[in-house]
Amino acid sequence: MSDLTPHTGGAAARTEDGNRYKAVQHKLKTLGTAMDMVGTELETLLRGMRMNAQRSEGLAVEIANAELDKKFVEMTNQVSVALGGAAVEVQKLHETAQEVSGLAHDTRRTHARLYEGLDTIRSSRKERTPKPGFFAH
Repeated sequence: MSDLTPHTGGAAARTEDGNRYKAVQHKLKTLGTAMDMVGTELETLLRGMRMNAQRSEGLAVEIANAELDKKFVEMTNQVSVALGGAAVEVQKLHETAQEVSGLAHDTRRTHARLYEGLDTIRSSRKERTPKPGFFAH
């Protein structure tokens, strides 16, 4: 279970660059790209873990065939099992990273579709735009 808690405040969270259209687009692009890179790195890690788990299993067989003490066979088997279990968790993490990446890219496209026209109008005029909520009163 995650230690993260959702933001429950009514207003948008303040960020360094604010929540302007271009800043949000940049943040979503950065997130999507970072998650793509993480996915690639996790894929590499996963392959290495699986390969090392197989090597450990083979080494346990070789140790057993060499008639060494059984505790070494057991320890090597435990390493193989631990690597296999860790690989399963890395696979889950990889799938989650891919999902977050896809959602970030989808959100960026949706955000552009909804707000790009408004941003074009607002950024091309000289007059300042009233703060959000100005017309609500």
